[in-house]
Amino acid sequence: MEKLFKLKEHGTSVRTEIIAGLTTFLSMVYILAVNPSILSAAGMDAGAIFTATCVSAAFATALMGFFANYPVALASGMGLNAYFAFTVVPQLAKMGITDPWKVALTAILVEGIIFIILSLFKFRETLVNKVPANLKYGISAGIGLFIIIVGLKGAGIVVSDESTLVAMGNIGTPEFALAMIGLIIIATINHFRVPGAILWGILATWILGMIAQAIGWYQVDPANGVYSLLPDFSKGLNIAAPYMFQFDFGFVMQNVIEFAVIVFSFLFVDLFDTVGTLIGVADRGGLLNKKGELPRAGAALMSDAIGTVIGACMGTSTVTSYVESAAGVAAGGRTGLTAVVTAVLFLASIVLAPIFLAIPSFATTPALMFVGLLMMASLRKMTFEGGDIAEVIGGFMALIMMPFTYSIANGIMFGILSWVVLKIFIGKVKDIHPVMWVASALFALRIVMLVTGAGA
Repeated sequence: MEKLFKLKEHGTSVRTEIIAGLTTFLSMVYILAVNPSILSAAGMDAGAIFTATCVSAAFATALMGFFANYPVALASGMGLNAYFAFTVVPQLAKMGITDPWKVALTAILVEGIIFIILSLFKFRETLVNKVPANLKYGISAGIGLFIIIVGLKGAGIVVSDESTLVAMGNIGTPEFALAMIGLIIIATINHFRVPGAILWGILATWILGMIAQAIGWYQVDPANGVYSLLPDFSKGLNIAAPYMFQFDFGFVMQNVIEFAVIVFSFLFVDLFDTVGTLIGVADRGGLLNKKGELPRAGAALMSDAIGTVIGACMGTSTVTSYVESAAGVAAGGRTGLTAVVTAVLFLASIVLAPIFLAIPSFATTPALMFVGLLMMASLRKMTFEGGDIAEVIGGFMALIMMPFTYSIANGIMFGILSWVVLKIFIGKVKDIHPVMWVASALFALRIVMLVTGAGA
């Protein structure tokens, strides 16, 4: 252990690392309930998604631990899975694509391969450094708002309305009431700094739901999508096989521009989530060097990139580094042993599939709302007035277009385009890095396709 992870050098011990790994797992294990819930909306089997989420998270996290020696865990990313299920797949379905989720998985595979290439040539750091900070913050906060809306919709708290577009749902339903109670539970547990607040909130909401079912308030009606909240162990473990190598390259050859836009959107969001998480966790754990740089950044980014490829091959959305890893660091985790412990726990979770798959969407709504809240913390770093108007409007457009158009890709597109256009209009063309020119050109093509109906 000492030779592999250099525990003494980092001032930690095996016991501390194990506790930290468990803490990280408890802080992010909610993804095992949330990811199948979100991706099943794309027409995929929840059991297969559960297995893929467990295996890909275990593999990527173990790789981060052994290869990069960082206490950072990875799994299918929040926001990215929502973009997969609620933006990419519906868009492809409108085009008449059969099994559109296969195209989405193909895009994630290509994204991962591009990440590996960028990591090899140390180009990812350049991309991060050249995109304006206000735009990064706007994207992060916008994704937070988008996740919140997805959660509210899933519990029936927000419903569609012909006259006002959206309205409040029936407050008397168990789904509405229990989701709101769950949020209060998570907030209360988080206040007392109990590890795994989000997980305990999900479990508490689920238990309350089972009580509601037992007394007849929550009534099971499979015909209308209302299923029993009790785990079904009648079929034993019944571990569902993941969707292995389910790709659709035929669509890629016929729709290059459309596919490129999807890939770039996955790429762009994942890029800043990953780098921001790594730096944030490292800073909290005192792992940055005197220059404020991240040692072994290449190994960490490569681990993340390979994890994305593995996730796509297994049949799940983009695998990325989790900010919840900071919980394990706060518990004393300083090396890759923390990540390895977390990886083992993810793998062990496969046998608990009936439990996690019985958790309803209204029980995961509090988690989505709370994670969205955490992501909205980026608002505090944003500039909303003065300074460079391109920076202000670029971040603002990313922030508002994601939730209000129900699309992460739209937020990124309008954020980048408005930033580039304003830079040109105010005479600061020299500020535009080549990577931003490429991005804006790609999104301009996307707009042309939407206007002509080619990408509708």
